[in-house]
Formats: sequence, structure tokens, C-alpha cells
Amino acid sequence: MDFGVVLQTDPPARDVVETLRVAEAGGFGYGWTFDSTILWQEPFVIYSQVLAATSSMVVGPMVTNPVTRDWSVLASTFATLNDMYGNRTVCGMGRGDSARRVIGLKPANLATVRESMIAIKRLAEGRAVTMNDTSVRIPWVSAGASLPMWLAAYGPKALALVGEVADGFILQCGDPDIARWTIGSVRAAASAAGRDPASITICVAAPAYVGTDLPHQRDQLRWFGGMVGNHVADLVSRYGTSGPVPHALTDYIREREGYDYSHHGKAGNRSTDFVPDSIVDRFCLLGPAEAHVERLQELKELGVDQFAIYLMHDDREKTLASYSRDIIPHLA
Repeated sequence: MDFGVVLQTDPPARDVVETLRVAEAGGFGYGWTFDSTILWQEPFVIYSQVLAATSSMVVGPMVTNPVTRDWSVLASTFATLNDMYGNRTVCGMGRGDSARRVIGLKPANLATVRESMIAIKRLAEGRAVTMNDTSVRIPWVSAGASLPMWLAAYGPKALALVGEVADGFILQCGDPDIARWTIGSVRAAASAAGRDPASITICVAAPAYVGTDLPHQRDQLRWFGGMVGNHVADLVSRYGTSGPVPHALTDYIREREGYDYSHHGKAGNRSTDFVPDSIVDRFCLLGPAEAHVERLQELKELGVDQFAIYLMHDDREKTLASYSRDIIPHLA
């Protein structure tokens, strides 16, 4: 199992670079960041510094979207980073939650996501695509350039899209039951599309906090249930409460009344008070190191290839060190 770290690009940017440098030294192979252009600093500028400060770490957004960024600009940016530092980038794609809603717009539809993923990958790898009825190709991309396209998804249609076109699947939830259902859906869609299900990298991303004070950990990580709840609310509006999405994912948002994006992804977000302790325990990894190892072993048996830690809490240095010392050696 590979391991990644997910950060917000809060200033100063040098702290993001240093945290990921330390993470690589401790056995983490991936450095991810949020991508929401109003809420945080520009991640692609910071990726260049991270790649310069590390030797093999792969970096990318978790996640970007195809409507706040032009596809040709995204492809050229990834291709430039890969040309400078080797093929060390990955594109995590989504519909756009905070990045779009903060500027008063809705997330992209899945048809746009599908088209963008194919076009961005082809362009970044030096192949031709048709955009606006015009055939275009980036002429300076080196032979052998590669850009894996991973898609974050929860609902049936998005999971099917992962299986049909994506190189990787990002599940932003550490619940094994939800992982079992979503991974099964992705693999079924891949088989139906004539693809090898085993060729799709499976990444679970969730907050992790190593320690023994469970009430404090729950309070620090409750924000995650609120973040996931934004996507779940979209699913409920589309499929209802008795549709194909498991109740394990949908039931807890009944008391959800709204969401304040100014505190998105941050401990203490009062918009997440509706999230019960049981959801924090299921969606996140808490407790002593051995509890993390046990959960990760279960996820690994389900086919998870990477676990990426959201480090948004008040003791991230200790958790990062504990993973490097006490957890990664058991699973890497």
C-alpha cells in the first residue's frame, strides 16, 4: 500500500513544501493538495517547489475540476512539471465543490468531466485532441510523458465513469463498507467497458489522527463529515433516500441545514455540528496506531492501493511521525 498526504495550501507556502519534504522522508509517496482558487493559495505554483524539494514524490490536486481551469492550461501545466521533474504528477479530478460554489456556480456535469479527462490526459502526453472544432497538440511534450487521471466519486454514475475512463479512483471516506460498495461499482463498470479492473488504482483519502483522546479527535475531525455531506446532499437530491446509494452514506445528513465554505475543511466548522460521532469514527481513522493499522489492513484487503491522509487537525506533526514510524512499515 502506498501512502499520501493531503494538505490545504494555506500561507505560508513554505510550510506546505516542508511538510511534504518531511513526509517523503518518512515513507509517503504522494503529496496532494486541495484546489479551490479563492479559499487557498495557487497549488500549481507550490507543486514546482515541492518537486524541487523532494526526489520521487508524486504531486497533484485532490481535486481540481474542468470548469474553473481551462483544459489546455491544465494540460500544459502538468506537462511542464513532468518535463522539469520527470513523470511525477497525477491529476485528481472532480466536479468542483468549493471551487465552484464559492464563486456562485454549480459543479460541472459528468459529461464535461468525462470529456475533460480524456482531453487533458491526451494533451499532457503529447497527443492530439479536438477542441472547439480545432485539432491541437502540445508540440514540445517529450516522448514517454505520462499523466494519470484519477476521479473522485461517490454516486453510481460517477463511479461508472471511473470504471470507464479513469486511471485511478479517489474515495474520500475511510469507511470499509462504503469502500466495498464503491470499489465493486468501479470494477463492474470497468469490466462492462472491456477494461481490466485491476488496472485502476484505488485511493482512499480520509483524515487520520493518532492518539488516545477520542472525544478531542472527533471534535477535530468532524469537519470531514460535513465536507462529504456536501456531495451526499447532491446524491440525495438526485437519487432520493431509497435509491441505489447505500444508507450507510446518506442517512446522516438528515439534520444538515447548510454549509459555510469560509470554514471548509477546517476543525471547528460549525456547519458540521450535525455530524454524529459514529460518522466520524466510520469515515476517519482515530485512536492509537494499532487501530489505524487494523483499519488499513481491512481496506488493503478490499483492494485499496493508497491511503491518503487529510492532515487538518491540531496535531498533524505527531500523526505524520507516527505514520512514518508505527504504521507505514506494517503496510508498505
